[in-house]
Amino acid sequence: MTGRHPMPTLSPRERIQSFSEVATGYDEATAIAEAQRCLHCKNRPCVNGCPVNVDIPSFVSLAAEGNFNEAYRVIRETSSLPAVCGRVCPQERQCEMRCTRGVKGEPVAIGRLERFVADNCKESAGPVKAAPNGKRVAVVGSGPAGLACAGDLVKLGYEVVVFEALHVAGGVLVYGIPEFRLPKEIVRRETENLRSLGVKFELDCIVGKTMTADDLFREGFDAVFLGTGAGLPRFMGIPGENAKGVFSANEYLTRVNLMKAYEADSETPVYRGRHVAVVGGGNVAMDAARCAVRLGSETVTVVYRRSREELPARREEVEHAEEEGILFRFLTNPVEVLTESGTAVGLRCVEMTLEEPDASGRRRPVVKEGSEFDLDADVVIMALGTSPNPLVRTAAEGLRTGPHGEVFADETGRTNLPRVYAGGDSVTGSATVIMAMGAGKRAARSIDEDLRAERK
Repeated sequence: MTGRHPMPTLSPRERIQSFSEVATGYDEATAIAEAQRCLHCKNRPCVNGCPVNVDIPSFVSLAAEGNFNEAYRVIRETSSLPAVCGRVCPQERQCEMRCTRGVKGEPVAIGRLERFVADNCKESAGPVKAAPNGKRVAVVGSGPAGLACAGDLVKLGYEVVVFEALHVAGGVLVYGIPEFRLPKEIVRRETENLRSLGVKFELDCIVGKTMTADDLFREGFDAVFLGTGAGLPRFMGIPGENAKGVFSANEYLTRVNLMKAYEADSETPVYRGRHVAVVGGGNVAMDAARCAVRLGSETVTVVYRRSREELPARREEVEHAEEEGILFRFLTNPVEVLTESGTAVGLRCVEMTLEEPDASGRRRPVVKEGSEFDLDADVVIMALGTSPNPLVRTAAEGLRTGPHGEVFADETGRTNLPRVYAGGDSVTGSATVIMAMGAGKRAARSIDEDLRAERK
């Protein structure tokens, strides 16, 4: 077989009736056969496409031999979250996009192989940890950036404590990504792997409220990494946006994912609605729309102001959404949430046309005159992106931040304050899991370099 092996999935009928994982994963024979498609290129372009520089050719070669434990060990040398990355990374725009096999055909399914290896290794497989070096590092936030930073530092012999505001570790991995894409048991297992290496977690602790970076230094920490993420939702500022039934995707997904609003006996249910409109076109919009389908809404419509070609969501997520009956209104933009007695009943929209590219490089949407129309919607979910958590401004006195709360840090993760580092969405704004992990790893390298220099 020259084409890559398809990922087995639940049927659309099965999956919209539960929050079970949609992609069921390769079996051993399929994983080996897929790994054997690798051409073993000398210049290893796939590695350059990976933000955390996983040694992809080596782990794929080992998988082709059926040596999954050793393949897992190779991945864990550079990635703290292989089972997560294998599921949610946009491989089609990163490692797989560079795959030589894809030049005249389909690339090797690197992400699917990473998932298989991580899911099927034995507990004993894992990276080697250095002897303790006597230094302590505080990591603020247990999202992808924080976990990657913590994982690299603990392997170098640092005592690492992760401070998390929520009651569960994982950050956006537990509150933002639905169970059907990333089972929470996978996140729990990945954080347990870090615990087994020696990383400690302090939950229900809001740095910036209950303590600051200065407090952490007084407690004996030698460096602080800020990986607080981007948890502040954005809205359009249109009339009716404060009505009942209007959610930010952040709130909606947190209620569903972290607080399990989909369970019949949930103590924190979410209003499900008959007709749901999701505004936005990214992966978060797809997640919210697909959750709404599973919660039993009659119609779910994604409203996006550009065309299908400009959709930023992963192609696989869009295809799954369409298979599950979700409707798409492209070249459409909301101008008002229609209300009755303070409750949403509809979404007034206008049609758009695309003109010359704007600053983002995408064609600029412009309103088509006289194109106004109404959609039925008793639930409206705004999935328009997020900004860095504003609490980061109070986490460290004198920390330089931007107008949207973003921390100013260089490519190495260093901020304007000595021994204070930052990375991930708190610096860049909302981005991908793997990009945040790459930032966490670069900051870990900087922390190690700086603390080693102090010891000389």
